[in-house]
Amino acid sequence: MSATDKAKNKFDDIAGQAKEKAGQATGDRSKENEGKLDQAKANLKDAGEKVKDAFRD
Repeated sequence: MSATDKAKNKFDDIAGQAKEKAGQATGDRSKENEGKLDQAKANLKDAGEKVKDAFRD
């Protein structure tokens, strides 16, 4: 996995965590769920990159 992809996935994960916490703090369930979804997408992208790396080696 390239360092750029890894950094981007980490950024997306952190942004999702922030969105989730903001949703919890304001009582906005939609924002909270959106943050959780962003985190899940970042984790899936990261897993996909790891699978690609495994086949490259």
